[in-house]
Amino acid sequence: MEAYLRSLPADRSTAIRCVREVILKNLDASYEEGMQYGVIGYYVPHRVYPKGYHSDPKQPVPFAALASQKNYMSLYLMSVYCGCGDGSPGNQHAQWFREAWAKTGKKLNMGKACIRFKKIDDLPLDLIGEAIRRVPASMYIDFCESSLANAAQSASGKKRA
Repeated sequence: MEAYLRSLPADRSTAIRCVREVILKNLDASYEEGMQYGVIGYYVPHRVYPKGYHSDPKQPVPFAALASQKNYMSLYLMSVYCGCGDGSPGNQHAQWFREAWAKTGKKLNMGKACIRFKKIDDLPLDLIGEAIRRVPASMYIDFCESSLANAAQSASGKKRA
């Protein structure tokens, strides 16, 4: 991880380190930090969830990530993409996140799970911390399990039709 951070230009290394500090300060103890898919990842390790990631069980379940891309830096928040975080159906966490971001007055440049930023001032760090804190690993695992069960049920229903 330090090698990755040292490989970045100074301004990007500083920004990524700052976001990393916010994540680590707010991250549930059941998650782990490490290099995953070539970037800094935060994930549910096999010691907590032995099944691993559904599409590649050898991998731990990804939760968040930090990366330096060609034209911007990225913060990936799977809990915002998948909609988990508050135990209710639908995409309540994503809705909460977008509404809370709007209140900060900062522009949100986001894909499904990827928040793109060019400098640290583009991010409301308190909100990022709260988004991480709102989703302990046990809640994230429950949401992943229910999503997989719903997908399997939908797939089996389509086969019968």
